[in-house]
Amino acid sequence: MAHITPSDLSILLVEPSDTQKKIILGKLQKEGITQVSTADNIKETIERIERHPPDLIASAMYFDDGTALELLKHIKSNERLAEIAFMLVSSERKKESLEEFKQSGVVALLPKPFTPENLGAAINTTIDLLSPDEMELDHFDVHEIRVLLVDDSKLARNHIRRVLNNLGLLKVTEAEDGQQAIEKLESDMFDLVVTDYNMPEVDGRELTRYIREQSQQSHIPVLMVTSESSEAHLANIEQDGVNALCDKPFEPNFVKKLLFQLLEH
Repeated sequence: MAHITPSDLSILLVEPSDTQKKIILGKLQKEGITQVSTADNIKETIERIERHPPDLIASAMYFDDGTALELLKHIKSNERLAEIAFMLVSSERKKESLEEFKQSGVVALLPKPFTPENLGAAINTTIDLLSPDEMELDHFDVHEIRVLLVDDSKLARNHIRRVLNNLGLLKVTEAEDGQQAIEKLESDMFDLVVTDYNMPEVDGRELTRYIREQSQQSHIPVLMVTSESSEAHLANIEQDGVNALCDKPFEPNFVKKLLFQLLEH
């Protein structure tokens, strides 16, 4: 498959402000992106993507007919549209406002104002998501690696599974929370666990402790996905036996590097 370049991408920019539209369009053009259409609100966006689904939607947060989160949920709940990559472009800084986007499988959270580096990284992540790039491993047949994916968000699981599949990891078993993961670990063997941190009942830390202290698979690598970024918090997680940490959004290129480290160690 030919490698996708920024000029190949089709983007729908959803932005109610004409001034912001001009600014963002100018920055996209500097990245070599020319296939850009625009919409002012959710209704217009849905009409456009029903006719011509783009590769990526770059959306502001608030509109006169709803929010970006409502738009994102509409897209992800539609099987025909669910594969469209979604990027939030917003000046919103409140953690609780951004958390649902992180849990919903967005490719990037782009701050306003953003730098060329911010935009370039987001575009590269989108290209990685659209371009399957299987890992070549010395010690494993990548197609035979058995992955247990644990996350209480179905949207997050869908996004992470897509990234893993693109890397050649096709044997992915899903669990909706830590308790369900424990049950699967008791009945099946796995080569890798990819788990969310925040989950009801049994969270990622408790699941990792179970794996290390009670499981028959105590040496299995654990990659924890977390939107918590404080150093103290991350240090506590690592003490529980987590092998690697990855932030949400789940970025393909970074994940690929982490998996090389885990599986080829």
